[in-house]
Amino acid sequence: MEYRTLGRSGVKVSALCLGTMHFGGRVGEADGARIVHAAIDGGINLIDTADCYARGVSEEIVGKALAQDGKREKVVLATKVTGPMGKDPNDEGSSRYHIVRSCEDSLRRLRTDRIDLYQLHYMDMRTPLAESLRAMDDLVRQGKVCYVGCSKWAPALTAEAVMLCDRHGWARFVSEQPPYNLLDRRIENEMVWACLRHGIGIIPWAPIAGGVLSGKYAKGQPPPPGSRFKQFGGRLNEGAVDIADALKPLAEAKGVTLAEYCLAWVMRQPGITAPISGVATKEHLASSLRAVDVTFADDELTRIDEIAPPGTAVVDYFDANVGARLRRSVGARG
Repeated sequence: MEYRTLGRSGVKVSALCLGTMHFGGRVGEADGARIVHAAIDGGINLIDTADCYARGVSEEIVGKALAQDGKREKVVLATKVTGPMGKDPNDEGSSRYHIVRSCEDSLRRLRTDRIDLYQLHYMDMRTPLAESLRAMDDLVRQGKVCYVGCSKWAPALTAEAVMLCDRHGWARFVSEQPPYNLLDRRIENEMVWACLRHGIGIIPWAPIAGGVLSGKYAKGQPPPPGSRFKQFGGRLNEGAVDIADALKPLAEAKGVTLAEYCLAWVMRQPGITAPISGVATKEHLASSLRAVDVTFADDELTRIDEIAPPGTAVVDYFDANVGARLRRSVGARG
């Protein structure tokens, strides 16, 4: 396993992050524990969850798995706050009220005395930015949080947060979690540059586009039984399948699966710290771990850019999670 520095910090994390969004849903407690233990055995030391994943159940499964045999001290444990946790108007968002209360709840569910990386899950356009950042800094000063980060933030707001933290001496972001894959490369247009400039590590999610880049979908045929996408449209479209089909021979020439090839590509891009592999089985985890050893020659990277040009997209991940939220905040359509 390769280990990389997380942003402008001193902590080292594995080049692959275990994502646990499926825990508490597709993945039950016993299977979740087996996946966590296998990930650690495979060298992964960065595990990511969120309070809103299955309304806290994902955190509970992760916490229980890490409580066994001292495994908690072998990982950098990341979780998130902002997402809805109930029907009360203060059960979501990035207010001080919600952040402080949610941190205590996450600590309890995770069975730990600290959160190693606490992230604001998405942009809260109603709460003053300074309120959120000061609340996160207070948690760091109290020893309940080691590092802070963000997820699905716009480059401009991320830079503003860095400047506010530097001005006031607050804990600054060390990471950002954007969507990034060969079907949506739009973070390359600005976000990657902004993160590199401000010392923010990138922990991208959806590196194989929800399975579209696994190669299991074919045009003119219905999605296979049990697949995530039930029909063509949206993030499973003909353009996406065309790119997957064009990439398959490159993966086959390397003797790896298309999913391993595309995950490895994300892992090797500038500014990337550790893509999130949101696996549902130990077999998926084993495949993701094999991607760590895949490297690319310059001519391969050129061919990949010809198939999926830099900064472009054939499916919508980034704008749906970032741009659309900005437009709604100013009353525009979208």
